[in-house]
Amino acid sequence: MPTSIEVVNAYLQLCEDRMLAEASTYLAPNILMIFPGGKTYHSLEEMIAGAKGRYSWVKKNRTDFDSLDTGNESSVISRGTLFGEDLDGQPFTDIRYIDFFVLKNHKIVEQHVWNDLAELGITHKN
Repeated sequence: MPTSIEVVNAYLQLCEDRMLAEASTYLAPNILMIFPGGKTYHSLEEMIAGAKGRYSWVKKNRTDFDSLDTGNESSVISRGTLFGEDLDGQPFTDIRYIDFFVLKNHKIVEQHVWNDLAELGITHKN
């Protein structure tokens, strides 16, 4: 059985690779995703659609993970930096992020995302 950190890391990699069907297998049916600005999504497809008009693409340099496992529930924090390309084709790098996950029975039930993309003027409001 994979650890909660392994579950989150695999999920994030599959999301980056746009292997959404495979990434969705890590999500509970009632997934709650909360992104910067309080944007709430209940599927990867909703999240991808919500990102359109904000940047061309973005990926994560995952540098640190922490977890707390308590029986069937776990919490995982992923920290690192973002890199990618804005809508004007300009690259960006070294933008800090933190993702917080709640897992129940090895499925992600919540994902909370914080980053400095908007603060640094990289994302466009839509």
